Amino acid sequence: MSKRDYYEVLGITRDASDPDIKSAYRKLALKHHPDRNPGDSASEARFKEAAEAYAVLADREKRTVYDRFGHAGLGTTPSSGVDPTVFEGFDDILGGLGDVFGFGDLFGGRRRAGPRHGADLRYDLKIVFEDAARGSETTLQLPREEPCHACQGSGAAPGSTPGTCSECGGHGQVRYQQGFLTIARTCSRCRGVGKVIVTPCEACHGAGRTTRERKLTVKIPAGISTGQRLRLHGEGELGERGAPPGDLYVVVHVGEHPFFQRDGDDLLCIVPIPYPTMVLGGDISVPTLNGDERIVIPKGTEPGARLRLKNKGMPNVNGRGQGDLFVEVQVDTLRRLSKEQHALLEKLAKTMGNHKVEPRTRESHSEDRPFFDRVKDIFG
Repeated sequence: MSKRDYYEVLGITRDASDPDIKSAYRKLALKHHPDRNPGDSASEARFKEAAEAYAVLADREKRTVYDRFGHAGLGTTPSSGVDPTVFEGFDDILGGLGDVFGFGDLFGGRRRAGPRHGADLRYDLKIVFEDAARGSETTLQLPREEPCHACQGSGAAPGSTPGTCSECGGHGQVRYQQGFLTIARTCSRCRGVGKVIVTPCEACHGAGRTTRERKLTVKIPAGISTGQRLRLHGEGELGERGAPPGDLYVVVHVGEHPFFQRDGDDLLCIVPIPYPTMVLGGDISVPTLNGDERIVIPKGTEPGARLRLKNKGMPNVNGRGQGDLFVEVQVDTLRRLSKEQHALLEKLAKTMGNHKVEPRTRESHSEDRPFFDRVKDIFG
């Protein structure tokens, strides 16, 4: 007999959401559960059929394949390799299976027991702005669990070896029947390893690991910004009983610069300039990441004008060029004047006479807008 369409089995449309799929399966599982229908082979078949349909449609990858190719795309055993996590949340229906893969036996899949992969670790690293601009190398010192030297990570005392777990016979799982289902739980005695330590190592008390301070060298790429992560493969928490370790993620936090403001790879620097230079023009020296550089101030430059130094900003962290440096000029108002300067300014003021002050329109006065928004208007 040909298999029924999985959407038809669950009574849902092909555009059903994940919650809709879960809700439909729950209703059918409750209705056709073997405990509610003892001896009813038809209900048992419907229960299996609903579980098979849910195992596929609740898995996004399998659902995508099924939507494109139907049952043929899933092979001869459509639910082979079922992910047991898709049945989490149905403990009230499945008798508290929890860490059980009974459905794996039903559909041809099987959960792999054994030591768990090590957990990933996080380290928050603070660096100064200059290190982010030029790139640097730093050494981290952090505690980490490593294999015990005395027992080589086995947990067993030197000269002895772990024995086969008598509870699960070395399989790492304990299996029993519940109705028509074969239920498998991780062995509580060996925790899924299949081995137990008879004589524990005195140095690590059977844990197979000890905590040590470890030094790691980390290269900081030029152009890195706050929040970006560096991944150190295999430098995370140790795995169980020889399982691969996790990774270490170094999260970078870049300190503020005294006068450079950053937006992506671009920088802003506000520079005060004497009033005569603003009016008459001239050249001044401005700071960049690689030392001072002279730029020309055109005659009649207004306060707030922005001058662009191409490729003088931050380097791109991926090596794709360099940002720009924008120099915003402001009038350097002298707070203390010599008698000669005071007299000259008074003389200048008399030559300018009295004039009416005209306010600027909103369109012409845009200083309240964010700086880099205004830059985009100018340079696209």
